Amino acid sequence: MLLPVALLLLGALTAVVAPRLLARADWPEREPVVALWAWQCVVAGVLMCCALSMTLSAAAAWQAVRGHVFAPAPHDVVEAYALGAGGSWAPATAVALALGGVWTAAMLTREIVRAGARRRKRRIELLLRAPLLPGEEPGADRLVVLEGERPDAWWLPGTAPQLVITTAALRRLKGRQLDAVLAHEQGHAQARHDWLLHCSGALATGFPQVPVFAAFRGEMHRLVELAADDVASRRFGRLTIALALIELNEDRGVFGPCPTPQAHVPQRVHRLLSARPRLTAARRLRLTAAAALVPVVPLLVTFVPGLRALG
Repeated sequence: MLLPVALLLLGALTAVVAPRLLARADWPEREPVVALWAWQCVVAGVLMCCALSMTLSAAAAWQAVRGHVFAPAPHDVVEAYALGAGGSWAPATAVALALGGVWTAAMLTREIVRAGARRRKRRIELLLRAPLLPGEEPGADRLVVLEGERPDAWWLPGTAPQLVITTAALRRLKGRQLDAVLAHEQGHAQARHDWLLHCSGALATGFPQVPVFAAFRGEMHRLVELAADDVASRRFGRLTIALALIELNEDRGVFGPCPTPQAHVPQRVHRLLSARPRLTAARRLRLTAAAALVPVVPLLVTFVPGLRALG
């Protein structure tokens, strides 16, 4: 039975080719939301190939699994998949892929638990730096101002999300720049970008030797910032959010010649100031539909033998 092998090869091909195509394209920076969708579809396609290959390998290896997977299928369909010709590799393939699935779930669980612990720690630190006044309810204010000499602002997710901003940032942000920063952070919260970062981080941590997952994590961190920039720029203008980024980051050396962890900030400012036009709605729709086909192709490949038998 060659179908599980074909699915694994399809997954490997997707993992190699799709990231290179996205890296060479010029539209992801112009349409970061579409790019986020495309990356999710690529990773979903790779995982779909592994899951389907595992299922078919298990069906070929064990009669009990085969009975559950193909229970409603006619006899001709079962024969079309040639499950009896699995050979000795079928159990090993099924077990290896199943262990990979369990490991992925474990890494995602660990990432979520760690993120929750970090969030609770930051809330405790926030309460220590900005204690509640008598009669004030925890999380009642969506905006919290901290005394600080370093200009900074961040969104604290959770059941009661809050925007935290330092007094230094308030002194530096002028006019509508503060509103633009608030809109940027709200864009993260409304799109639930934290979940994208958790999932990409879990895959990259769990499978450090798989380049597509490392690229997925890196692009998620970059594209969510571009998407939030666009949310703010549509409400307050590109120049406003670009100036706000400069005011918040110029003391950190990110605009100097030496690389820093925030090296993406100058690229974001340049993107905002260059004001490249968005893609047309028709092209955005075509790209979205094309990306959606990536996880669908493994399903079509899987159903081909059965559809031929029925035909």
